[in-house]
Amino acid sequence: MALVGVASSNGLDDGPTLLDESLELAERARLAGDYRTGAAHARRAVALAGTVGAAADRARALHCLANQLLRLGEHEASIVASRDALVEFERTGDDRGTCLELTALGMALSELGLFDEALEGLGQAREIALRVGEQSLLYWVHNRIGVVHSCMGDYEQADVHLVHALELGDKRDIEAEFCILNNLADNATGLVPALRAAGREADARAALTAALERGAQGLRLARAAEHPYRMAICLDNLGMLLGHAGRYPEAFGAIDEALDLAATHGYRGLQYSAWRHRASVHRLRGELTEAVRGLTQVLRRAEETGQTPDAMAAHEQLCEAYEQTGDHRLALLHFRRYHLLERQARSDVAAVRARLMTHHFELDNARLETENARLEAELHRVRSRELEEDKQALQQQAQQLDRYAHEDDLTGLPNRRWIELRLPELVATAGGDPEQPGLWLAIIDVDRFKGVNDRYGHPLGDEVLRRMAGLLRDGLADEFPGATVARLGGEEFLLALAGVDARQAADACEALRARVAAFDWGRLAPGLHVTASFGLAGHQCGDDHGALLGRADAQLYRAKRNGRNRVETA
Repeated sequence: MALVGVASSNGLDDGPTLLDESLELAERARLAGDYRTGAAHARRAVALAGTVGAAADRARALHCLANQLLRLGEHEASIVASRDALVEFERTGDDRGTCLELTALGMALSELGLFDEALEGLGQAREIALRVGEQSLLYWVHNRIGVVHSCMGDYEQADVHLVHALELGDKRDIEAEFCILNNLADNATGLVPALRAAGREADARAALTAALERGAQGLRLARAAEHPYRMAICLDNLGMLLGHAGRYPEAFGAIDEALDLAATHGYRGLQYSAWRHRASVHRLRGELTEAVRGLTQVLRRAEETGQTPDAMAAHEQLCEAYEQTGDHRLALLHFRRYHLLERQARSDVAAVRARLMTHHFELDNARLETENARLEAELHRVRSRELEEDKQALQQQAQQLDRYAHEDDLTGLPNRRWIELRLPELVATAGGDPEQPGLWLAIIDVDRFKGVNDRYGHPLGDEVLRRMAGLLRDGLADEFPGATVARLGGEEFLLALAGVDARQAADACEALRARVAAFDWGRLAPGLHVTASFGLAGHQCGDDHGALLGRADAQLYRAKRNGRNRVETA
């Protein structure tokens, strides 16, 4: 299990205040592993900062709350707090605070399966860290990028970033050193079996040897700090590594100690991880009956408490265990139940994405309102001084701000802020009968766009997005003059078709998909071929724009899961 780790974004102001005292109590609770108490103090700090604090106070209070919530597993609430903190850090021009908040936000997004969003934010954090030139910031960025890749199952890429973070780390910072040592050990629990499965036994042995040493170092630091959470998480990872090394009695001892600590201090997530690892060690030892018994208990507990990720992991391991025993009927049963939960998890991710998108729109509006208020106040001062040249310059700034607010710089399409303003209006005037002409939305994703950037570079990737925007916009101009194409962000676009029925909407999307696939992408770079996936949904009675976007997003994931380069309709 990976450790989040916390970096401090600001020191406390001179002179004790109620806000400072609340933040100090929250930090003491965090260092003691008592995150629930820490969250309570952090919420009090946020309330105080909202009434008497400046932007910098609100930023550090929200940063503190986001980190506590992340440890408690309240990931969506952590994201909301992090994004609110980012607004305050940006308002004060605090690049360091912005960088650290983006790294914390990346971890919460990753925990919800929003890996693309996590890596995009961490890429922004890396640019800030390089510009600021602070090595400790680069350490946290590479540490978090490594953990995200590990969650994605890309263990070798994760190891590259984590090792780089280890090289950048300051050994005088005990918490940061423990965090990277533990994360390297955690990643190795996936890296070692992956290397062995690929027939790379020598590489697996080297990785295991290094991981055991790092895990042991991390455990020594955790014991010295008398920190129960760190001890439990490190013992759990170390136990799994000892199992891979064939040192089974030591493995069980470490995992059992982790379980005792987790049970004593209420670390439920760690309990599930340790139970699964104990069953995995039984499997490695060839004790399949014991492994099945343990995994069955994990599954029962996960189902009773609604822990879907843990239930999925238990079903997956039970499928493998029953396959080893030759009981293919039960193996198939758990295989099917795993994929049922996986589909539900994807639907849950789509719903979370829609909710967070709405919150993101609200923050964008807050930013624009603040900037507009600043410009209005400045314009008033200019008028009072009758400085015409300054007045004209401010008017130009306001015009540029308006263009920035509604147009995507790269593609020239309407941007996400335009969508947030216009989409509710379209929904309000749309009918709710799917058999009658109405409003249809499609979310369009450029297939395997990360591979284009990795192979050909980001400049060519930007050109692909510009060409994609032109193909989508021009492909609708004649038949659907009222259609709108906008850029949601990254490689995602939004298509809005008003006054059409289901067949017309599906035909329009299919025509666009074929147009993209038929375009001669090889003109941009030899061997380049680009396709797109479409998730289409029609407005239903009672839908708000968030619900409609959520259903279109779910269809997009269905299109990607079914092979990409296709249109899926709700």
